[in-house]
Amino acid sequence: MHFAPDTEEELEWAVLLANTAPGASRSGTDELTTVEQLDALLAPFSFTGRIDHDEAELQGVRQTRDLVREVWNMDRDDAVTAVNRMLREAKALPSLVRHGTLDWHLHATSPDAPLAERLVAEAAMAFVDVIRMDEMDRLRECAAPDCTGLLVDLSRNGSKRFCSVRCSNRVNMVAHRARTSAERG
Repeated sequence: MHFAPDTEEELEWAVLLANTAPGASRSGTDELTTVEQLDALLAPFSFTGRIDHDEAELQGVRQTRDLVREVWNMDRDDAVTAVNRMLREAKALPSLVRHGTLDWHLHATSPDAPLAERLVAEAAMAFVDVIRMDEMDRLRECAAPDCTGLLVDLSRNGSKRFCSVRCSNRVNMVAHRARTSAERG
């Protein structure tokens, strides 16, 4: 499955953000409770524009995380309503921009808009592409029974089931042990 590069990047960012939630994170705890954790989450990405590095921004990004998780699991028609609301509330006005090493791509808000507002708008724009291509089934929750991690399946055959190799290995090990036990039993 191929989306535009900026859509894929935004979907992967949305997964990374969403998977800081308890039950989805590697630690099993909320991994987005401090401004320092937010800064570390942002560091590998080339976010441009305003970043305040304060508690209000952290709370806004945490709300964005919850919104992304909510929309991720919606059916297509319900997602349309939610995404349209996201675009309105973020005052989205898409424009093509090029900066740094990135070629032309879409930004949906002003660079001086609060970070959480920009993240909502960018997530909404990615959801727009997913909805338009009728690919909501590519947005999934991890198949591991004890994990609520999200994943975006960009594979050709649409077979990705787990949010991480860790979850895949854990589920496969449990299945292997069950088979071995049954064979011995």
